[in-house]
Amino acid sequence: MTNNSSIAAEITTVLDGAWHDLRETLRDEVDPQIQLGEPGCTVDQQRERVTNQLRALAARGHGRIGFPHEYGGTHDYGASCAAFEIQAFGDLSLLVKSGVQFGLFGGAVARLGTAQHHETYLRPIMDGELLGSFAMTEVGHGSNVQRLETTAAYDAETDELVIHTPTPSAVKTYIGNAARDAELAVVFAQLMTAEGGHGVHAVLVPVRDQTGATMPGVTIGDNGVKAGLPGVDNGTFAFDQVRVPRTNLLDAYGGIDGSGNYVSTIENENRRFFTMLGTLVRGRVCVGGGSGSAAKKALAIALRYGASRRQFEAPGDQQETVVLDYLAHQRKLLPRLAKSYALSLAQNLVIERLEELQGAEAGDKNQEGQRELETRVAGLKAVQTWHALDTIQTCREACGGAGYMAENQLAQMRADVDVFTTFEGDNTVLLQLCAKGLLTDYKEMWGDLDPRGTARAISRQLAEGMVERTTGRARLQKLLDVAKGRDDDSALDDRGWQLSMFEQRADHSLEGLARRLRRIGDGDAFEVFNKAQDHLLFAARTHIDRVVFEAFAEAVDGMDQGPARALLDQVCSLYALSSIEADRAWFLEHGRINTTRSRAITTQVNDLCQALRPHVDVLVDGMGVPEALITAPIAARRV
Repeated sequence: MTNNSSIAAEITTVLDGAWHDLRETLRDEVDPQIQLGEPGCTVDQQRERVTNQLRALAARGHGRIGFPHEYGGTHDYGASCAAFEIQAFGDLSLLVKSGVQFGLFGGAVARLGTAQHHETYLRPIMDGELLGSFAMTEVGHGSNVQRLETTAAYDAETDELVIHTPTPSAVKTYIGNAARDAELAVVFAQLMTAEGGHGVHAVLVPVRDQTGATMPGVTIGDNGVKAGLPGVDNGTFAFDQVRVPRTNLLDAYGGIDGSGNYVSTIENENRRFFTMLGTLVRGRVCVGGGSGSAAKKALAIALRYGASRRQFEAPGDQQETVVLDYLAHQRKLLPRLAKSYALSLAQNLVIERLEELQGAEAGDKNQEGQRELETRVAGLKAVQTWHALDTIQTCREACGGAGYMAENQLAQMRADVDVFTTFEGDNTVLLQLCAKGLLTDYKEMWGDLDPRGTARAISRQLAEGMVERTTGRARLQKLLDVAKGRDDDSALDDRGWQLSMFEQRADHSLEGLARRLRRIGDGDAFEVFNKAQDHLLFAARTHIDRVVFEAFAEAVDGMDQGPARALLDQVCSLYALSSIEADRAWFLEHGRINTTRSRAITTQVNDLCQALRPHVDVLVDGMGVPEALITAPIAARRV
């Protein structure tokens, strides 16, 4: 193994995190025949291909990762997220189809169901024998799940639930697996008994029989051609008084007993609803991580092409210059590479926390930890998916006309990733959820928002130092304690100074938001937050930026001394300084840097880009993209 290969391997190990061995196994098992698409096929051909590939992956045991061991599952819960990221290096239609089948549909049965459901359904779901849908979104309600209109009314005389679509806006739509393949759907509906309504619950509803015929009372539609993801059969469901047994209710958090009474260990309806949704947070984690993998693959293609493509010669030279030697080209790609590294490391911490809180050994007692996880995941998913969309587009442009050719993979990736910014939660809504999680405790967030009470809670949090931190790890605090002052000429290279910039911006934005909410005074909850919405979103983004940078800084600080650490130290600085540069207006307006320091940051970003240019091959290899899945001719390895 060459020295460069050793450095790349060490970097890959760091980026892989706790599930490095599983990721390596999955890389070794990569088969382009069942993990890549074929450009130019019709929608029907794409859908058939993806369904066959899904079943081929299930036959290899990929569908069993993360499910309970007593039903044939393998590995732990967090491993399913790591596996999802490796699969995201392949065809994203297959990724989403798999995510619907094993993550959303299978995950809902596993997390919201009880033993009777697990024994009946989990094995055929994991094996790809029973294909299903996760029917949550409606025409009239996407992000606001609590206000879904579909009903599930209990009929005590027949001991059945009656599933019904009462209005056109209650039609389930954009549902994966619906148009072609699903036999069974997890339908989210308002549960009603003689006692009244009990909020949104999930019910198993057969939608097709084993011959593929639509079940009585069920109307299935096809969403048709989409901007991307051609292999995913998104469709619609409408239900006309469809009856299913009472036992089809997924009743881990609330059910109906044999006497027809509603029973739940969680009395408060809001708390029960958010607890149920909290168990499904893995889907959001996976979407963020999968989009991060797509961004890495795009960068691998664009950087390799940039290192070989020549354009224009320098005066006196006979040969044209490699485009990656131009600073402008480095500026396009290398800061985005650095951010991909940073997001990957932040993602690892989220997966570890998910396993800790929701894995087989976790139990369900750590409500505070669960709330913190949901806050972080909401914001991180938004940042990850926006980064992927921006990065893939930039990579496409960096490859010129070649990047627009289907064979070079970028165009399809760009189309596919687009929807990642709005499914599993619209990004703007998620940032608002993140900010609210920072501002108030969950009890207040679930209830009616009292502006004065909220302001008091915020003030208390700030006064008592209760604002959530990502880590609070001792090594990061030591870096902050010895941070150089802002007037120190060498401060830009100092990790403590970089950390302090992220800390100061995040803290100041949250404190400023608290003051702004107090100034708004009395008024209804909507008006209070609507008037401060711009500030709310900024506070969430700066918090996540801090979370991400802390993860990167901690990872580098934990490495052994050597070439790999030295290289990642530079990448970490590039992420920090390019982020500060991108938001220099805030840092200047708030006196954190002066104009001289601002210009010095730009100079330093330029210097770091040029310093990292000779190491591009190592940094690309370090991302761990399986070579067999990079089929773009423009990204062929140079001999």
